[in-house]
Amino acid sequence: MTAVDSAESASGFKLPFRLEIEPRLKEPPGWYSPLLSLIAVVLALLVGALVIWLGGGNPWKAYAHIAKYSFGSVGVLSDTMVKAIPLMLVGLACSLAFRMKLWNIGAEGQFYLGAFGASLVVLLPVLPEEAPKWQFVVLMMLSGILFGALWGFIPGFLKAKFNVNEIISTLMMNYIAVEWNNYFIYAVWSEGGFQMSRMFQRNAWLPRLSDFADKTPAFRGLTTHMGLVIALVAAAVLWVIVFKSQWGYEIRLIGDNPRAAQYAGVSISKNVVLVMLISGALAGLAGMSEISGVVHRLQGAISPGYGYTGIIIAWLAKLNPLAVIVASILFGALILAGREIQPAGIPTLIQGVIMVCLIASDFFLRNRVSITRRTEE
Repeated sequence: MTAVDSAESASGFKLPFRLEIEPRLKEPPGWYSPLLSLIAVVLALLVGALVIWLGGGNPWKAYAHIAKYSFGSVGVLSDTMVKAIPLMLVGLACSLAFRMKLWNIGAEGQFYLGAFGASLVVLLPVLPEEAPKWQFVVLMMLSGILFGALWGFIPGFLKAKFNVNEIISTLMMNYIAVEWNNYFIYAVWSEGGFQMSRMFQRNAWLPRLSDFADKTPAFRGLTTHMGLVIALVAAAVLWVIVFKSQWGYEIRLIGDNPRAAQYAGVSISKNVVLVMLISGALAGLAGMSEISGVVHRLQGAISPGYGYTGIIIAWLAKLNPLAVIVASILFGALILAGREIQPAGIPTLIQGVIMVCLIASDFFLRNRVSITRRTEE
């Protein structure tokens, strides 16, 4: 008996239809999951529109404003891509871990540690100030990856060795990472007692499109930096790993059926550590790209919650690395132009509703719901 039938029996009133829910015996068609993601976005936008309307605003003008100031010209599109770059990398970090049913909620902390590692190269300093730009960029990337990977390795090792819940460990390590950075910002590298370090010299900045305006005038004023290339390459490499390699097959097998993977001789503990290591490295690379490509100094407010937004992006993309790129651009637009929407907080509300709808959509992926007309019994 379904929930609807139970309710009808208690009230004595019978509807002319029957709602039937049964577990799916086979995977839904390929288009079904993307359709659920699209429905989740549409529902979130409708909820946001309702809140804007209740606040006395015009929701259609608000959304037109987002579209115009995110995609309306080459210049604002460039700014949207700047916001999307760290989201791409943290989205990739989360999607890899989630693929193996590892709930890495620590991309935010790994992002901060990656920013710290990249800053270390400049502020320690590791290289002399007059070193070539390519040396700074390469060494900052490696250092950001290393520190982010370390912050992913710790909960991965604890999970593999002692079965420590990775949700708790990664979440708690976010706070440690922020306070770790704050110590160095306030006490060691503070500029004039403020919550920021000195500005990095220009040869420690990631190249921007505007840096090539002398040769290509159309690039003048465009803020998109080299981090976009890094993110696109990372997405392509991760897609090949997940869907075309033996290791990727092992990751997917562990995520789908750990017992079958163990029976097939796949080392679950080793893969837990490796996946968390690489997930942390990608989030650390996001921190490096933001600190070197945008902020150009180590400071406290370098993330408006990129690591947590990456969780939503990974689910919206259904853990597909290439779809993460598209979803990140949409969320980058929401962050960029959404700051001017009133009531304030609408962009965050939309993100939250999308996440709730995505979680709810898993019910429809696991179960088949049908409505049939009731026949007289």
